[in-house]
Amino acid sequence: AVVSTQSTGALTSKKSPYDAIKPPEMSFDEDDSAKPIKSLPQTKNIWELCIQATERANHATSKGSDHSGSFLRPSLVFPGVVVENPNKSVERSIFVAGAKSSGKTGMILRFLDRDEQPKATTALEYTFGRRSRNDSMSKDVAHVWELGGGVALSNLIEVPVTKDCIETLNFVIVVDLSRPESIWTTLETLIAAIRQRVKKVIHELKVDSPSAANRLVAECLARYGPEHPDKDILDIIPVPLTILGSKYDLFQNFDSEKRKIITRTLRYVAHLYGAHLCYFSSKMEQLVMRARSLLGHLVFKTQLSKSTVTDHTKPVYILAGMDAVSQIGSPPSVVGSRSLLEQWKQLFLSSFPQEPEAAMPEDPSKDRKYSEPLVDTVRAQKDEELERFRKAQERKMRQSAI
Repeated sequence: AVVSTQSTGALTSKKSPYDAIKPPEMSFDEDDSAKPIKSLPQTKNIWELCIQATERANHATSKGSDHSGSFLRPSLVFPGVVVENPNKSVERSIFVAGAKSSGKTGMILRFLDRDEQPKATTALEYTFGRRSRNDSMSKDVAHVWELGGGVALSNLIEVPVTKDCIETLNFVIVVDLSRPESIWTTLETLIAAIRQRVKKVIHELKVDSPSAANRLVAECLARYGPEHPDKDILDIIPVPLTILGSKYDLFQNFDSEKRKIITRTLRYVAHLYGAHLCYFSSKMEQLVMRARSLLGHLVFKTQLSKSTVTDHTKPVYILAGMDAVSQIGSPPSVVGSRSLLEQWKQLFLSSFPQEPEAAMPEDPSKDRKYSEPLVDTVRAQKDEELERFRKAQERKMRQSAI
């Protein structure tokens, strides 16, 4: 069971244990294979040997990765076994964002097993949960960040997404299946913000720990494998991503053709960016348990069912790497479209025109939704004092100019 607590403190992250380990000196042949110059000291224990072997594999992976033009182009080189201390507590983070009133808070409360009434999320909120291990006194910690306000505050992604926690971070984008007129805007805006921030953070990480950055890339590619038929057209984001379709209880009553277009579009977007896709409803207990299992796997690395549901007449469940373009199918050809993604976009927008996202007020302090009488009174007094001071300074400047 998950034992949850709530806090407003900042995220405390730990550096990877690999950062303190210096890999052996390497030489590179023309075929880009890595070979140690010196043999490993005989005084090394088995864990140190495993860690050094992993560093060599990750070093070789960096030679097979191409970051030009897009995030990733899958290579045929994948990392070795990553060694973790089974008795050490693990801290991982999950960043949840999505459309307004899409059920993000309710989903988080169900995951943390809290019997609370969901409240509207203001800007960026933080909480955490702990899970005891059965075989030790250690407790794993899940840091949970939730972005409110739809996509209008997507720039706040910069707050929790840093190089100190990028290795243990997971993204979850929640789309409201009952409101397809907001789905594409939500996906496009949030994926763009995530890509931009992750790209910047990984660039910073490469300066301090190249092996950690390469390991992130390789672990995401490993979900697909070198034999996947779509490996050359994927544009995988090198941080685990999940697309969660909420309110399936309403979506299941849609016209079959509408459900088909929505599901096939979501499948392609998830497949392209290396994301899991899962339909969810807080009113359907079986789907609640499945979503909890998926989130538990992301932050606590619990066992996860790999069964796949692709039928648009059923609640879809597809893990990253388990889908293919040949299974999704192709949208009708659109004149002027440059890519499959553009074709799916045009099909979706023609079927479900998107509503414009409500803009944030220029000055949120004047928004009545956030009114605080005492604070607002003092703020008004200070504004008047500032205005008087500004006018006095202008008079002085005019007098000095005469």
